Amino acid sequence: MKLRINILITLLLLVVTNIVVGQNRMLKLEDVQSRNYYPTNIYDSKFIDNTDDYTFTKDGKSLWLGTSKEEPKEILKLEDIKDNTPKSFFGIKYANENEFYYTSTNGDLCLYNFKTKISTIVANFDKEASQVEVFYKNPRLAFKKDDNLFVQVNSENRQITKDGTKDIVYGEAVHRNEFGIDKGLFWSNEGEKLAFYRMDQSMVSSYPLVNTETRIAEHNPVKYPMAGMKSHEVLVGVYDVASQDVVYLKTRKDESLEEREMYLTNISFSPDAKTIYIVKLNRLQNHIVIESYNSITGQKTGVLFEEKSNKYVEPQVPMLFIPNSPNQFLWLSQRDGYNHIYLYEASGKLIKQLTSGNWMVKSIEGFTQKADEVFVYATKDSPIENNFYGINIKTGKITRYSPDHGTHNVAFNAKGTMFIDTYSNYNEVAGKTQVLDKKGKTIRVINNSEDPLKDIDAPTIEISTLKSKDGVDLYYRMIKPKDFDPNKKYPVIVYVYGGPHAQLVTDNYLGGANNFFMFLAQQGYIVWTLDNRGSANRGYEFESSIWHNCGSIEVSDQMEGVNYLKTLPYIDGERIGVDGWSYGGFMSISLKLRNPGVFKVATAGGPVVHWQWYEAMYGERYMGTPENNPEGYKSSTVLNYIDNLEGKLLLIEGYQDATVLPQHSIEFLRKSVKKGKQVDFFLYPDHEHNVRGKDRIHLYEKIYLYHKENL
Repeated sequence: MKLRINILITLLLLVVTNIVVGQNRMLKLEDVQSRNYYPTNIYDSKFIDNTDDYTFTKDGKSLWLGTSKEEPKEILKLEDIKDNTPKSFFGIKYANENEFYYTSTNGDLCLYNFKTKISTIVANFDKEASQVEVFYKNPRLAFKKDDNLFVQVNSENRQITKDGTKDIVYGEAVHRNEFGIDKGLFWSNEGEKLAFYRMDQSMVSSYPLVNTETRIAEHNPVKYPMAGMKSHEVLVGVYDVASQDVVYLKTRKDESLEEREMYLTNISFSPDAKTIYIVKLNRLQNHIVIESYNSITGQKTGVLFEEKSNKYVEPQVPMLFIPNSPNQFLWLSQRDGYNHIYLYEASGKLIKQLTSGNWMVKSIEGFTQKADEVFVYATKDSPIENNFYGINIKTGKITRYSPDHGTHNVAFNAKGTMFIDTYSNYNEVAGKTQVLDKKGKTIRVINNSEDPLKDIDAPTIEISTLKSKDGVDLYYRMIKPKDFDPNKKYPVIVYVYGGPHAQLVTDNYLGGANNFFMFLAQQGYIVWTLDNRGSANRGYEFESSIWHNCGSIEVSDQMEGVNYLKTLPYIDGERIGVDGWSYGGFMSISLKLRNPGVFKVATAGGPVVHWQWYEAMYGERYMGTPENNPEGYKSSTVLNYIDNLEGKLLLIEGYQDATVLPQHSIEFLRKSVKKGKQVDFFLYPDHEHNVRGKDRIHLYEKIYLYHKENL
């Protein structure tokens, strides 16, 4: 009898244990940023120069080597390099098939030899240096220190400017990082010349950010050129390493304000460094001129061509010379309505348009060794995918080298015959890396991540399209709880951005969402995102439709999405919330105030409240100036709709935000008080435009609880 009871108890325990083990668990808020709940990938995959061998790292602490014939194996750990230990294996640069450059823990530029296993210091990074730009072929450095520029050649530091101050800025990205500008120092192909930006911002208004960490708060002003106000003035200098001379390009016709405020963008050298090219853009941003200059004298030598628009022209990428063809270059332009490649002679004569169609070339990645084929990422097969293609420069034939649908990141060997393809998609592949040959055949799979959410109650993701009022396809993503019941009514949280240069709905892992959205869906919300007109990768007409009237067509498209949601039997149309940050914060407030009664709750982080307080470069591109577009500025500011405020609205602000200034939120609060409207407000004292690091969990909790308590 006892034996039977013991057996029954044992069986019961086994059943209960299996039930518990079989139950998938819920995400916690602290999990949403944990790497344990994102796919395991390999990083920094690259081919060793002129070989079919490749390396990658999994965590930056070890280096793995693979070949066309052998499985990858770990070949090097950080601790294996005793002298000049690397900070990390991320970002190593191959000098040749036996050596690579890296940065040591001491901050030196070092060269490691695989064969001898010896590391040598090739350049010393000054501990106080910033904006460091390395020329690797014959190692030399350019950097900024004490507001001035220096060049290090053969371990000798040469000071090349002396008048640098907080107002006279050298070697930094200018024009508020617009127009594709992400640095301020540019080496020529062989390192014999260095181009650099000189920015005079003495005439630009200072905005008074305040640091309250000290007992007496400190004033930390930042230069901020608001729309319609004075902008900084930029020159381009060229330093000759051999002669040690500096010359400034004569980019101005005269000293008029129009000439001084020209945007100087997309700097590039000719292959022989005798010529330097500048893409000049007027402040109205509707006219670019591609000009050439003598890099020795600084004199203008020609105008290659011009582009104009009734709205705006937005140069993003310098001209790219074709290897071994010093008289031909490629140029990316949206002149036909989509971003495409044009082949030019160095004189500026158009040879032909290399790509065309209702799709976009997103970037040019490089050439084959023979320079007969150029590799690009493009949207040819789908606007929500990122696929990798080769384009024959002579024939224009386009070959797709990324075999599966999704978002791809591809490295290629010098011959263009082997590819390392890392990709994911929203419904099948969490993260996969495979080595391919030119025919698309898989040589080897070197990483295939399981779905890291497989052991939790993972929500389901749907991606589809709906039509705008004008019949334009708009992509949306809907995240539903795993145990979704179509007979129930679910509250909705709309997550919105809606502005240029961003695309939220993509064919990659989670459809472009993150684990915070998955967490929200687990809590019983349907999480909805729609890419309205004005967002990226759909062509010039689609993105520029917001011109001079931000917050109009975007809101209209978003409301088409909301109206569609309300037709679904499982949507609780009385419980819809909206959340967004930056342009999305502007959209969140706009949606709530311009559609009273629709959104019960709204949270808006770092919101643009009035475009007259936003920076000139971005703001004037889309809105013009308050002087030439007063009606657009009036209709777009959310301050004019405060009377419509119903329900709950939370503004969230980083107190050190130098992108969307705290003034936006403060002025919204000021006018709300005057109108007798109740608004909630939360400030992150130490954060800039985004809340990063461990405090981001606090932000997520703030947004979640606000909707939970009020929706």
